[in-house]
Amino acid sequence: MQRTAVINVVGLTSSLIGESTPRIQEYANRCRQTSFKPPFPAVTCTAQSNFVTGSPPSEHGAVANGWYNRDYSEVHFWKQSNRLVEGPKLWDELRSLDPSFTCAKLFWWYNMYASVDYSITPRPMYPADGCKSFDVYTHPMDLRTEIKKGIGDFPFYTFWGPRAGIESSQWIAESAKWIETKHEPTLNLVYLPHLDYNLQRLGPSDPEIAKDLEDIDAVVGDLIDFFEHRGIKVILLSEYGISDVDRPIHLNRIFREKGWIAIKDELGLEQLDCGASQAFAVADHQVAHVYVNDPSIRDEVRSTLEEVDGVESVLDDAGKREAGIDHARSGDFVAVSDRRSWFTYYYWLDDAVAPDFARCVDIHRKIGYDPVELFVDPKLKFPKLKIAGFLLKKKLGFRGLLDVIPLDATLVKGSHGRVSEDRGEWPVFVSPDGVDGVAESTDVYGAILKSVVG
Repeated sequence: MQRTAVINVVGLTSSLIGESTPRIQEYANRCRQTSFKPPFPAVTCTAQSNFVTGSPPSEHGAVANGWYNRDYSEVHFWKQSNRLVEGPKLWDELRSLDPSFTCAKLFWWYNMYASVDYSITPRPMYPADGCKSFDVYTHPMDLRTEIKKGIGDFPFYTFWGPRAGIESSQWIAESAKWIETKHEPTLNLVYLPHLDYNLQRLGPSDPEIAKDLEDIDAVVGDLIDFFEHRGIKVILLSEYGISDVDRPIHLNRIFREKGWIAIKDELGLEQLDCGASQAFAVADHQVAHVYVNDPSIRDEVRSTLEEVDGVESVLDDAGKREAGIDHARSGDFVAVSDRRSWFTYYYWLDDAVAPDFARCVDIHRKIGYDPVELFVDPKLKFPKLKIAGFLLKKKLGFRGLLDVIPLDATLVKGSHGRVSEDRGEWPVFVSPDGVDGVAESTDVYGAILKSVVG
């Protein structure tokens, strides 16, 4: 087998490769590059599940980054167990072909309990006192201590939130080199998220994106040199492209005005009660899964969605089958925005009663993806002082609320999820083996398999 490294450069597209990415451009010139049709929805969990199973969400079940669990009557976002992805995985097939095959999975999602040999994923610890301690989860378990001793603690604050930046991608790249030096896996899957941040904050048209491209180009170029020096074949890959947006859509507020949303008062703040609601939306970028608990309003829900400005299409059962997303986890309807729009999870009508987690980086409590977590509230007079005070309280062992996230969705200037009409915004695949047959995201499975098997 040919040892291979797959570097997943999130958000990279052909329209971004150029003057600001000389190392990536040079590698693409030496190899072959193609743009392929992104998955639907074009989001991380769906994309990566397509890559490692070779099948669509209708088969593997990762219909978004999160979905409504009908048994628990709860929305679960960013869960990490690999058992949520149904079907055999790429590394299982490669191991069946050669029992000596080994795989490292570094920060790719659905990482925990994957049948790989080495894995690292972000995983905070939640002690009983209500505090949160940032850390990583690894397999084998003792790998966590060893790698932190070797390259230092993972800079968790730079992986997501207002401080998200290049440092997390740099650490992940160093972890890939550390794993290679220590264990020499046959297949090394590496996730570099850096471009995702400012492409959402600023939008791809903003001139400041050039600096982000330069930063990730340096990290990728260094990794290519490292792997090639050790005789490892390198594949560059991305999951989706990001479009400029300027219009957030608040479906749950529209549903609330219709009387379909059930609200529970908790200490004077509002919580959406999914199980008691007649209908509600689980927002995920430019796609929203709409769950209808009351069949009598099903037709009205659909007609309401179709009348919302910015909603491009509404998929019913037939539409979901055609899009390859007809799985039990999917919403009764799937709403897709137009190019300039995206969906929020917001359901409150008055910011004064928004839930406390709305102003925090809290990816598990919100009933949808919240890109506004990338910003510090511009209305705060002394945000650095507020953050410093929180960190001091945490260091002293006290609990606190880091409520610095704004509630202004118009701050977000980039989004993804729908399949863009512009091929320049499609994800890329770069390989020294060539790119024949990589036309859509499920084809990536076979291309990586071919690279390793030879």
